[in-house]
Amino acid sequence: MYTVRVEAGFSAAHFLTEYHGKCERMHGHNYLVRAYARGGELDAAGMLVDFGVLKRHLRAVAESLDHRNLNEVPEFANSPSAERIARYVFESMMLADPSLPLSAVEVFETDTSVARYEP
Repeated sequence: MYTVRVEAGFSAAHFLTEYHGKCERMHGHNYLVRAYARGGELDAAGMLVDFGVLKRHLRAVAESLDHRNLNEVPEFANSPSAERIARYVFESMMLADPSLPLSAVEVFETDTSVARYEP
């Protein structure tokens, strides 16, 4: 089995509506997003998926979230947790290119806090 990973980042603000603590106030993060592709078969060039293709799709989603108030993105149901962001990125990438062998997306809010989505 082969696994490849690409990364992108974006900066955005959010607050958590159902959380009681400091994160219920508006604040921001410099998010790091990692997208993983997995599969057992390589193409004629010996690649699972072209890094450039995977990066292009990840960056497009990251750019759409950059410098936004994530609470205004309807898919986050006004509570944009890292878990919901990870799922959103995964589903957006798959919608853009259903042939991607995407297996997981990780969203880092900080260096030590990460959420992972795997369907």
